[in-house]
Amino acid sequence: MPENKSPERLVFFTDAVVAIAITLLILPLADAVPEAVAEHQSLTELFSHNLAKIYSFLLSFAVISRLWVVHHHVFEQVKSYNRRLMSLNFGWLLTIVLLPFPTEITGLYGNEEFTSALYIGTILAASLFQVGMVLVIRRDHRLRDDDSELATQPVLATSSNAVVLAIAFVVAVFVPQIGYYMMLLLLLPPLAERIRGARAQVA
Repeated sequence: MPENKSPERLVFFTDAVVAIAITLLILPLADAVPEAVAEHQSLTELFSHNLAKIYSFLLSFAVISRLWVVHHHVFEQVKSYNRRLMSLNFGWLLTIVLLPFPTEITGLYGNEEFTSALYIGTILAASLFQVGMVLVIRRDHRLRDDDSELATQPVLATSSNAVVLAIAFVVAVFVPQIGYYMMLLLLLPPLAERIRGARAQVA
């Protein structure tokens, strides 16, 4: 495959796959409605019996949204792609397409052993693929804009989400009951970015 192709088609395809995956998250909740009607449940019972599914849906929606925002920000600075970048992008898409599966498991099995580890591990894999894409773009100036921040941004800033998720994954393996709460640590990297940006403006 010739090197240095326009990333437009790759981005469009990626956005379409993400849109489908994020839409699939709602299907378990949609299926719960006719089941509740068949069992003559009230609306209150419908919600109370499906709180875990609602929580897992909202969490996964937020996670995929965050992953897409980061992906979008990266590819805004990309002017070309090669085979390695495309392969990493497809690996990233694999984790996004897979995420509705552990989301459904989370809604059904809650804090059972390995449930949170599977869920967080899938998100960790997505984050690692993102780090891989950034590193490929950093190392090949032909793939990025000349003024791209990817060339100068510290590697630690690029991999902060992956570091946080790796910590959350280890906790989820050994203490499944609090594994999902560790996902709140994902709020720290964007908060640190805002603080760093505010300090830079002041300086």
